[in-house]
Amino acid sequence: MSGIPKIILGSGKDQSPRRFHPWIFSGAISKISGELADGDVVEVYSNKNEYLCTGHYQKGSIAVRIFSFEQMEPDAAFWKGKIEKAYNYRKAIGIIGNDNTNVYRLVYGEGDGMPGLVIDFYNGTAVLQAHSIGMHREKEKITQALQEIYGASLKAVYDKSKESLSDRYGEKIMNGYLFGDDKEKQVLENGNKIRVDWEEGQKTGFFIDQRENRKLVGQYAKNKKVLDCFCYAGGFSVYALKAGATEVHSVDSSKAAMKLTDDNIRLNFGESAKQTSHVADAFDFLKDHQNEYDVMIIDPPAFAKHRDARHQAMMGYKRLNALAIQGIKPGGIIFTFSCSQVVDKYLFHGAITAAAIETGRTVRILQYLSQPADHPISIYHPEGEYLKGMVLFVE
Repeated sequence: MSGIPKIILGSGKDQSPRRFHPWIFSGAISKISGELADGDVVEVYSNKNEYLCTGHYQKGSIAVRIFSFEQMEPDAAFWKGKIEKAYNYRKAIGIIGNDNTNVYRLVYGEGDGMPGLVIDFYNGTAVLQAHSIGMHREKEKITQALQEIYGASLKAVYDKSKESLSDRYGEKIMNGYLFGDDKEKQVLENGNKIRVDWEEGQKTGFFIDQRENRKLVGQYAKNKKVLDCFCYAGGFSVYALKAGATEVHSVDSSKAAMKLTDDNIRLNFGESAKQTSHVADAFDFLKDHQNEYDVMIIDPPAFAKHRDARHQAMMGYKRLNALAIQGIKPGGIIFTFSCSQVVDKYLFHGAITAAAIETGRTVRILQYLSQPADHPISIYHPEGEYLKGMVLFVE
């Protein structure tokens, strides 16, 4: 389009966008036509001057995050159309309009054709988190689109991008409401009440991606003693208690997380729940509580955010899961997860296998787990499958 800077790719470097992969790496670029700043919209061309795609530019390994493979003007109508498609997809899969659940991911980056953007919907409040400067610069258009799509059912839009953007840009901005001001902060997930703190909590406030896995824990928790490691807001603990667990121990090293857990336990069960909160290091706790639990949930934060930390992360997953496998009662069930994008499901499987070998116990894989359908994985971007999980039966 007229006035939009152009990036020319080197010879043979156009195969990735022709296969609809949403990233252009810096090494593929041969020439830049026009002045470019981080966050600018750019058009990408082959070395034969063929238009390929349009996206946001940012200095770094991933130089362009593609949001369109057709020439267009990224105006307010364009962004409304993109978000409307994401909304209609969630409506089609039954997550919007569900009486038992009013919390879901509305936009999942590359999975919805909007790399660098996450929007989570919490019972009337949309929490926006930009992971690219370009997407953050579109926040007013996105807020306008959300208001038009949701109408009166949208109470607020909150921008939670400061921590997810580069330091040089993030230090200049503040998190805050772009529209409205919602103080309710209580949602319903599969009939369970959850209090969410999107202003001070981790990520956008709650780990929506574990919704279906929390539900599955409920199928195994009845009449069992359950350990919820790295519990954060206590989602797995709530589901286990609701399903009839005899006792639940919730563990997190963060006092703020344990307060969220305690609030959510009270919200659903009052003061009578058979649950105990422990502010403790999960590794130390597992060492000190051997042969005590029938079901364990091992859901740590990302051990590796970059490839250079991957080996150390693998050692961490192996050590953590060896403690769990060694320590669970015979006939016990372990739900174990990795949310590190740079650790794929095959590497994670390898770490769990190594942990099992170290313990010498007989371990069966009951199920492989992933993220739910409101975190869709584009067939052209397999890297979008970041959440890996396994359900293990330990003799």
